[in-house]
Order: sequence, then C-alpha cells, then structure tokens
Amino acid sequence: MSKQVIVITGASSGFGALAARALAWAGHTVYASMRETEGHNRPQVEAVEAFSKENGVELKAVELDVTSEASVEAGIAKVIEQEGHIDTIIHNAGHMSFGPAEAFTPEQYAELFDINVLSTQRVNRAVLPHLRKQGRGLLVWVSSSSTRGGTPPYLAPYFAAKAAMDSVAVSYASELARWGIETAIIVPGAFTKGTNHFVHSGAPADIARAAEYNEGPYKGVPEKSLKGLAALEPADADAASVATAIVDVVNMPFGTRPFRTHIDPSQDGAEIVNGVADRVRAELFWRIGLDDLLKPTIKA
Repeated sequence: MSKQVIVITGASSGFGALAARALAWAGHTVYASMRETEGHNRPQVEAVEAFSKENGVELKAVELDVTSEASVEAGIAKVIEQEGHIDTIIHNAGHMSFGPAEAFTPEQYAELFDINVLSTQRVNRAVLPHLRKQGRGLLVWVSSSSTRGGTPPYLAPYFAAKAAMDSVAVSYASELARWGIETAIIVPGAFTKGTNHFVHSGAPADIARAAEYNEGPYKGVPEKSLKGLAALEPADADAASVATAIVDVVNMPFGTRPFRTHIDPSQDGAEIVNGVADRVRAELFWRIGLDDLLKPTIKA
C-alpha cells in the first residue's frame, strides 16, 4: 500500500467521519473537510485532533463548505500548500430529506441538488487541474443503492439527487481515464442506524401540503416505510462497513480497483441493476471504439 494524501468531504459525521478515521488508521494522510470549523463543527474539529493525537495518525480537519466555490478553492489550495499534492478525493458530502415529494418546494429540491451534486463539481473543478497535471489520482464517489435499487416512498428529492451524482460520476470516469485518474463508486444501502442521515433528514417546507398526505389513503405510510427499512436491515449491519470498504478500495493498486463496490446488508437490488447498466455501458464503449476509456491509464 502506498501512503496517500486524501481529502474527504462531509467528514464531520456519518460515513465521512468513519471513513476519515479508518483511512488515517490505515496509514494515510487524511483531511476531514467540513464547514464551520470555528463554529458549529468546532467540537468535530476537536474530536479529529484528539483522534489524531491519541492514535498517532495523520488526520486533520480543514475548512471546506461544499456549497461555496470560494471555500472549496481555499480548502483544496490549503491542502496542496501543506502537503505538496493530493492523491485522492472522496465525494461524500450529502444530505437527506424525508416527506411527500409534492410538499417540497422547488427551492428545496435545488438546495438538495446543490449539496449532493453541484458540490462534487465545485470540488472537481478545484482539484482536477492538479490531478491531471500530476498524471495520477483517484476519485471515490459515495453513491447510494437508491439510485437503482428499491425506492420506497417519501425520499424523492434525495433519491433524485443521488441518482444525478451517480450519473455524473459515471461520465467523469471515462473523461478522466486517459489522464491517469481512476474512478471508484461506493454504493451503500439504507443504513438506518450508525449515521445521522435519517435522524437529521430535511422535511418539506410546505407543511400544509404535507399534512394532506398524513390523512386519507397515505395515512401511516411514512411510519410503515421507515419501520420496513429498519426491519430489512440485519441486526449486525454496521455503518462502519462502508468505511472499511472505502479503505479497501483506496488501498488497492492503481488500475485494479472495482468500478463499483456495494455495501448493502438489506440487498435492495441495486447491485443487480447496476451490474446490467455498467455492462451495457462497457459494451457501448467497445462498439464505438473507446473501450480504453473503461480503465485508467498512467499518463505518459
């Protein structure tokens, strides 16, 4: 395993915090990026510093608000200034929402797409010139089984945003291969415990419209949906397994990493559908004579 300089977005909690610690423990230099490092997330910064000191690892917090281009540019520039380079970017930042699709305002959809999709574009535009110049790099995208697996009701804005992010990741993969930049998509299932996704999920702004779904034919659907998801999840399902999978993928030699890695204890079907979709993509690339874009090549 070669030691890497890694930046992970949305690392104040959940998969991001777990992965940041696991990667640092594995011997990498990890920057856990988050917003409001001097404010709301100051306790998380102190926790990062304490973990680093107690375990003798290189885990550092860096200010990086994925919704701000200026903050992203400054955060990436700071890491490069301190380390001289970046090897791996982990697109993890995201936010969930729960409620009837109709009750979310268009502005809420836009906000969710900003956090889950546009954030990755801001980070890519800040870091890719650096990665392309050095001729080697890795982008890890934390997707979701909801993009192609079972899609229970009341999660429309989040599902749509994660599907868009996954689509962007797939397109970037072929456009970066000849630059020596590898793509790995991590596909977690619905972990109802061990992260704050469901606990801190956003709610519809149109409360009156949402209330109309609380009675009539859809009465009880939210509770049944969440209870059903929790019931599908095995008792031993551990959100830390996602962090372990990320570490395993990062530690693999260049050019050998799987395009997708599924961590879905509930088996909602995403692995089957993704398998078909990725095979169709590969077959098309062969047919149009661009099959070399399916695997990264070291820049000469």
